[in-house]
Amino acid sequence: MRLFMEKKRYPKNSTMGEKTKMSKGCFINNNWVETAEKLAVLSPWSGETVGQVSLAGAGEWEAAIIAAQKAFAAFKSFSSLERQQILEKLAAGVKARQKELAQTIVAEGGKPIAYARGEMARGVLTLSLAAQEAGRIGGEVIPLDLTPPSRGRWGITRRFPLGPVLGISPFNFPFNLVAHKIGPALAAGNPIIIKPPSATPLTALKLAEIYEQAGLPPGGLQVLPSPSQLTENYVADDRLKAVSFTGSAAVGWRLKGLAGQKKVILELGGNAACIVDADADLSQAAARSAIGAFAHAGQVCISVQRLLVHQDIFAAFKEIFLKTVKDKVAVGDPSREATVVGPFIDAGAGARVRQWVDEALGAGARLVAGGPGEGNIMPPTVLENVTADMRVWKDEIFGPVVVLAPFADFTQALEMANDSVYGLQAGVFTRNLAHAWQTFETLEVGGVIINDVPAFRVDNMPYGGVKASGFGREGLRYAVEELTEIRLLALSI
Repeated sequence: MRLFMEKKRYPKNSTMGEKTKMSKGCFINNNWVETAEKLAVLSPWSGETVGQVSLAGAGEWEAAIIAAQKAFAAFKSFSSLERQQILEKLAAGVKARQKELAQTIVAEGGKPIAYARGEMARGVLTLSLAAQEAGRIGGEVIPLDLTPPSRGRWGITRRFPLGPVLGISPFNFPFNLVAHKIGPALAAGNPIIIKPPSATPLTALKLAEIYEQAGLPPGGLQVLPSPSQLTENYVADDRLKAVSFTGSAAVGWRLKGLAGQKKVILELGGNAACIVDADADLSQAAARSAIGAFAHAGQVCISVQRLLVHQDIFAAFKEIFLKTVKDKVAVGDPSREATVVGPFIDAGAGARVRQWVDEALGAGARLVAGGPGEGNIMPPTVLENVTADMRVWKDEIFGPVVVLAPFADFTQALEMANDSVYGLQAGVFTRNLAHAWQTFETLEVGGVIINDVPAFRVDNMPYGGVKASGFGREGLRYAVEELTEIRLLALSI
C-alpha cells in the first residue's frame, strides 16, 4: 500500500487550485441568481475552500417550478429530433470541458483523478446514449378484436412525458449521477430541477453553465443548491410530477413518504457481496476485488463490502488479495495518478466508519490489514471473524472496509450474500455455468455480475435495487420508461 500523504495547497498554476475555484448562483430559467445565503465548498483532501455557491430559498424554488411548468409546455411538443439535438449539444459541450470537469470532481469531492476522468468519460456516454434514446421512444400496436363485439378494433400505445421532474443527486458521482437524471428526463420531454449535493455542487453548476452556453431551452435544466430540509418541502409539491433520488436508504424512504401520488425512483444504499467460487481465477478475483472494495475510499454504493470465499481456496485467495492491496492500492492525494483511496467526503463520514470498525473489533472481529488512519484518510481495511449482527456486515459501511468470510458450499454462499436488507448488485467469480445461473435465480439483487465485482456498471444497463436498496431503474432506456406514462388509443375501424 503506497501512501501519498503530504498535504499542501495546490499551487496557483495548478489545475487543481485557482482554476477550480468558482462562485456561482442558482441556475433558474437560464439565468444565474445570487442569494444572500452562501455555502462554501471545501476540498475533503486539503480543507481549502474551492468554491462558493448561493443557496436557494423558497423564492428561488417557486421561480424554478414556475419556469419548469412553462418549459414543459414547449418540451412536450418537441419532436424526437429536437429532443435528441438538445442532448447532443449538451454532450458535445461536456466533452469539450471533460478535463476541467474531472478536476472539479477531484477538488470538491476528493475522488482520485483517474476515477474522476473515468466518471467524465461515462458522463459523456450517458448523455450521448440519452440522445439516442430520445429517438427510440415508441409504442406498439395491439389487436383488440379478441371478442365478437370488438371486431375491427386496434390499440395503439405511446409514451407521454410526465411533466417537471425533481432530481436529487449524491456527492460520490457528482457528474454522472446528475447526467443519469438529466438525460432521461430531457429525452422523454420532461424539464428537470436538480438539487445537487451540498458537498459537491460545483460540478452540477458547471453542467448548467454548459447548458446555458449551448443556447438550450430556458427552464429545461435548472440547478438549485439548497438545504435538504427546504428541498423536502418541494418533494411533496404536486407541480413536480416525479422525484428521482440517489442517496441513503433512510433519506430515500422518507422522501417517498412525502411524495404523495407522484412517481418516485429510488436508487439507495447497498451492501454488496462478492462470491469467489472454488474454481475462480484467484489472481483476477483478487485484483478486481481490491479495486472494487477500495476505489474512491469505498464511497460507492456497489463497492465490495462482503467478500465471500470458498473455504478450499480461502487461504490462497487471502494471501493474493492482501498482497494486491499492499502493492496496488495507493492511498492519499487524489490529484496523483496512482491514487485509489482518496479522502472521506468529510470528517463525520470517517468518524462513523471508524466507529463501526471499532465496534466490530471490540466484539471479536480481527483486523487483517489497515486501521483507523488519520483525518479524512483511512487505509484499506480488511476484517475477519465478523458476525452477522455487526454493522460492518449488515449495514452499508460506505468506506474503505471489506469483510473476508469463508463458505463451505455454494448454496451457503448465496444465503450469506442474501443476508442483508439491501439488494443492489452482487458479483460472482466462477467458471461453473450452473453456479452462475443459480446465482441469477437466487440472489435478491437488481443485478448479478459474473466474473467481476458488483461495482461493474455500463451506463445503458438497467441499474437499481430491491429491498432497502430502492425501486425503479436507471440506465437510459429504463429511466425513460420510469419518466413517461403509457397512453392507449383504441381505434374502431
